[in-house]
Amino acid sequence: MISVKEKIAYGLGDTASNIVFQTVMLFLTFFYTDIFGISPAFVGTMFLAVRVIDAITDPLMGALTDRTHTRWGKFRPYLLWFALPFGLISVLAFTTPDLAEEGKMIYAFITYTALMMVYTAINIPYCALGGVLTADPKERVSVQSYRFVFAMLGGLMVSGLTLPLVEFFGQGDQAKGYQLTIAAMSFLGVIMFLLCFVGTKERLHPPQDQNSTFKADFKNLLKNDQWRVLSVAAICLLSGMVLKTSLAIYYVKYYLNLPDMITWFITLGMIGNIFGCILAQPLAKRVCKVKAYITIQIIAAILCVAAYFVSSEQVELAFALYILWGFTFNMGTPLLWAKMADAVDYGQFKTGVRITGMIYSSVIFFIKLGVAIGGAAAGWLLAMYGYQADVELTETTKQGILISFTLYPAIGSIIVAVVMRWYTLDNQQVERVHLAITK
Repeated sequence: MISVKEKIAYGLGDTASNIVFQTVMLFLTFFYTDIFGISPAFVGTMFLAVRVIDAITDPLMGALTDRTHTRWGKFRPYLLWFALPFGLISVLAFTTPDLAEEGKMIYAFITYTALMMVYTAINIPYCALGGVLTADPKERVSVQSYRFVFAMLGGLMVSGLTLPLVEFFGQGDQAKGYQLTIAAMSFLGVIMFLLCFVGTKERLHPPQDQNSTFKADFKNLLKNDQWRVLSVAAICLLSGMVLKTSLAIYYVKYYLNLPDMITWFITLGMIGNIFGCILAQPLAKRVCKVKAYITIQIIAAILCVAAYFVSSEQVELAFALYILWGFTFNMGTPLLWAKMADAVDYGQFKTGVRITGMIYSSVIFFIKLGVAIGGAAAGWLLAMYGYQADVELTETTKQGILISFTLYPAIGSIIVAVVMRWYTLDNQQVERVHLAITK
């Protein structure tokens, strides 16, 4: 059994990560279009283009962590090494130098790329660390539940404090406000990463005689059919989620016509996320994780579609459906990450080689690809529907924001539900795999 103290320490690492991850999902598109003055079409294209770099750096980072040998373990050292660079580059990404339009695009591309690279360098080892804290499948769900409660607390901090802090620090200068707000949050993030490093311990290790090459690891990765299912599900899942969360600000500001309620909307949504994560472990104890996950995605899709039929005057109902969507959707989040650890065990069972870093890094690449597709889709859809910052929008544009916020994310959840039908590592199969690799 892992102590509650260690689970909290591990969770603090995702609080730190989410200071940036949730800021990117909730505010970066808006920051680029409305504060920095970059066209939404360019923003969407940039988000997707950076994933080409991730296609190279993510598997390399996974392979590097699998081959790291220090007195602290394979994964924990990266929390120590990259905490400060992560904080510094986060601030640079939310800095707005006085440049011409082309200069702004170049600056945004360079700093966003650097942010995603340092995010890779610290987040992949952090995520893989969760797969080596315990071999107990039930404890894995518990670890991930703690992790995502703390992750959502980071998101709650971002959603609840960002705009008030921007106003407080900026005193009318939003660009300065965003920069100082991210600086303050990044400082907290650095401290939390260091606490995660100090408070956790790696317990699972590859077989002592394991000595494989990157090419061999990649071949073994491709043999893992359950990894393939999770990777496809990750793209579709994050595409829909990021599209919805990226457009939440626009939905409240322009469709509901309540710009002063943006912070309340996304904060209450984040509270729904937290309670969803809390209920993941009790849910996993009572029902099959795979069936539960499929059902969760179907319900999330229904809630998205229902929101399409809410008029701009039905504010309470719009809030309620967004909170319920976050609650339902995030009941599945710890289950998904627990499945990644199960896929690592399954890969060792099938090939005899344990490649924790490679599996986590590759799934994370597809997660980030989904984030990029969702962010790119948000920018492209805004451009397609004729969005312009801080002007009176046409009814066509408002309807476009509504459709993009409700119906398109529902498609992502439905696809995930279908794809997960091919995932076979239910509770009984996971137990058989665990017994086989620990003999």
